[in-house]
Amino acid sequence: MYKICEIESEYMQYKRQIVETIKSRINEPKRFIQIVIGARQTGKTTAVTQALEGYGLPYLFVEATKGESDADWLRAQWYQGRNLLRRAPAALLVVDEIQYVPHWSAVVKTLWDEDFRSGLELRVLLTGSSATLIQKGLDESLNGRFELIHSPHWSLAECREAFGYDLDDFLFYGGYPGAAALRHDGGRWLRYMRSSIINSSISNDVMLLDDVRKPELMRRLFEVGATYSAQEISYRKLLGQLDDRGNTATIAHYLGLLDDAGMMSGLQKYDPNLLREKASSPRLMVHDTALMTAAYGRRRARLLTEPEQRGHLVESAIGAYLINRAKVEVFQVYWWRDGRDEVDFVIACEDAVTAIEVKSGRVKPTTGMARFLVENPRAKSIVVGSPECGIEEFLLGEESLFYD
Repeated sequence: MYKICEIESEYMQYKRQIVETIKSRINEPKRFIQIVIGARQTGKTTAVTQALEGYGLPYLFVEATKGESDADWLRAQWYQGRNLLRRAPAALLVVDEIQYVPHWSAVVKTLWDEDFRSGLELRVLLTGSSATLIQKGLDESLNGRFELIHSPHWSLAECREAFGYDLDDFLFYGGYPGAAALRHDGGRWLRYMRSSIINSSISNDVMLLDDVRKPELMRRLFEVGATYSAQEISYRKLLGQLDDRGNTATIAHYLGLLDDAGMMSGLQKYDPNLLREKASSPRLMVHDTALMTAAYGRRRARLLTEPEQRGHLVESAIGAYLINRAKVEVFQVYWWRDGRDEVDFVIACEDAVTAIEVKSGRVKPTTGMARFLVENPRAKSIVVGSPECGIEEFLLGEESLFYD
């Protein structure tokens, strides 16, 4: 019990870089609505709470509740925030889990615009766990009125500093801070991941994103897909694994929803021809290796002991690292294959391209990088797991992703 409490205390005290970003934004004069967005249980609320420590202005922090918080509730909180301006020239309203308020964006737009017309210095910070639900609201009502602050899964550097993780700890247990205290009790860790992370994310985030007519198919898609992380699989083959008579469009759509919820992506092949890129079979990739470990269940020890499985785990860790950085730094993550020639990851930002090969211990063709560089001579190349760039060094952020 002491060890668990000790680690939980370290988690609550450790300050990620996002804390400074939030603190800087809420100390600026009123300009934009600030929205902290990220997957469930990545520490958004903790980061906001830490940023509020010592805040020099009055503020109101409220949490929206699924099925209970409606438009009238949101208006009432906003009015309470305005009341804070009676004793200070500026104040801050923080609404946690804003996606649980139906039609929240229309209400926020109306109240925000009223404040601007009245010259009220009520600053606003919102948090949300559902990327698509948040983005729909932004696109519908709040164009030009907001900035996003992404809260990615925790990195190896953060887990090492906060919890003392080594590389194998991070590969196996991933970057969910709340699960760190349970890693010495395998059964308890697995139950926490399945109930508090996976099931909660699917039920409370993914199911809210869109009309999911086959919820069991969605759950099964994640369970099967996470075990195939770092592997290419056609939509038709995936349907066969799911024992479902649905169509490939449904699977592609559900995979997109899992991506928006910060759980799993289907990486597309890098190709200048966008039509071919969109039509390609996806390479499945969890956004955190803990999701892959949990999906393996009782077989999860194989991920560290069997070379082929460990290879997929290492490649999933690299892929998750790139996906999480891409959300913050705004670049795209792909993979590439032409015949038997393959490159594990290709990242692109405007006209900059980098090919990344991972030497993870599993047997695979080795000619892909040379072929890709011939076809893309201006691309940077990185071989992770080589003497020049170790797996640990790459995950610690010690390698520049693009040419300076």
